[in-house]
Amino acid sequence: MNLIALGSKLSRYREQLQLSVEEVTAAIRISPDRLRSVEEGTLEPTGDEVLMLADLYRCDFKFFISNEQLAPFEQTEILYRKHGSEFTKDDRRAIQEFLYLCETEHFLMEELNATHREFLAPPVSGHFKTDGIKAAEAFRRFNQHLSNEVPRDVYGEIRQTGVHVFRHKLGNSNISGLFLAHPKAGKCILVNYSEDVYRQRFSAAHEMAHAIFDAEGGPSITYSSTDKNDYVELRANTFASRYLMPPEVLRQLPHPERWTQADAGHWAQELRVSCHALSIGLQAERLVSEEAFQRIKSSRVPRTRKIDPELPAHLTDRQRERKTRLLERGLSSSYVALCLDAASQGLITQGRLAEALLCDSAELQDLLSLYGRAPDVD
Repeated sequence: MNLIALGSKLSRYREQLQLSVEEVTAAIRISPDRLRSVEEGTLEPTGDEVLMLADLYRCDFKFFISNEQLAPFEQTEILYRKHGSEFTKDDRRAIQEFLYLCETEHFLMEELNATHREFLAPPVSGHFKTDGIKAAEAFRRFNQHLSNEVPRDVYGEIRQTGVHVFRHKLGNSNISGLFLAHPKAGKCILVNYSEDVYRQRFSAAHEMAHAIFDAEGGPSITYSSTDKNDYVELRANTFASRYLMPPEVLRQLPHPERWTQADAGHWAQELRVSCHALSIGLQAERLVSEEAFQRIKSSRVPRTRKIDPELPAHLTDRQRERKTRLLERGLSSSYVALCLDAASQGLITQGRLAEALLCDSAELQDLLSLYGRAPDVD
């Protein structure tokens, strides 16, 4: 084992998560001097210490004990160099959990021989808005949508292309989402679960545009308000709008000039978008006056009426509350099902299942009960 390389990996993880030596040693119950020596490469840690550090840092322990260099270090370091002040310690922890989920999902899909459909966007013309439109039209065809059909499960449609998309709660409400190319898992999208549920759909579609066009450009974050002169963001917004609200759909709506605020809320609900996004889509197609635009933009869909495809209506109030807490940490129903399928086929142990689901053994039993699975999954 290369102790210098191991120590460097451990210290870089700790520093990216903004954890002090004292915080780490208190969590894993070793002395600060011992951790410093391990990080300096002058002392070999025990196997248990490596496992505890890997669990604390949400990283595969095999990365630490091998000469493997593949890890999202470079991507997250670029992200934090550019936008470090935007992320609290808790948000950095959330991003690390997100990356861990992406890598675990990638691993489990390989173990289960799960396949995905590759989406090939049209060639880039260099005209950002046009490229966004053409890619959205192609993605709708890829998903076999009729011209007047509204996508319902945006997350499922993105996942089937092999792109990892997780919703995870971030403390910074100004961040809508981020895109990152993981060296193992590939294209990864995080959507801020703190956002309104319909805004999350738009954010997922927006980040999908970054996955299509900007994977070679390094990690990026998207803010709730974007610069109108940022053409990369313009392309992503155009893709999201045209994918979720194609002109054919908007033109078939009753004349929006006569809409009341209740009407605006009704049609936004039908399209599963915010009234704000609907108003911009209508304006882009020149279907509204400035007065109607402002009226629709200021309308709202009541939060209690909004539909989340991962929180179906048949859930009891308690089940909905428990699944909401899971979604806040990125544990989508599709990811949980993937983990449970791997465990039921004996591909992972119950201990590894608990790790994959970010819980301990007691929490695992509760989660299995929620998903109607027997406790002895392995």
